[in-house]
Amino acid sequence: VQLQVSGGGLVQPGGSLRLSCVVSGFTVDYYVVSWFRQAPGKEREWVSSFNRGDGSTYYADSVKGRFTISRDNAKNTFNLQLNTLKPEDTAVYYCAAVISTYVTLTTMTTPNPYRDWGQGTLVTVSS
Repeated sequence: VQLQVSGGGLVQPGGSLRLSCVVSGFTVDYYVVSWFRQAPGKEREWVSSFNRGDGSTYYADSVKGRFTISRDNAKNTFNLQLNTLKPEDTAVYYCAAVISTYVTLTTMTTPNPYRDWGQGTLVTVSS
């Protein structure tokens, strides 16, 4: 399984960015793709998840209403649209994937079950 991340960069508070994660190599179609982020000196934090099997989406309270996760079916790309960005959103963002039967709604929000990770991309929110 391979995950290729793109997007990220520097944006002013209130601005928007889109992150993309191209997923390839799964032999099944029931898997979860999640975005995590890690700010300097902090633990990796769950942001959002997309269940490839049924299309369900999930968000951390800190980003709900501002971030949107979606899938581009043709390219099997999982996008994270970041709107109304705040300085506290500054972090390295990672996408990760796991077969959905290996996680519950609780463990899906923790890094441990994920074996496959994309490279991180830095999002900096600053004026």
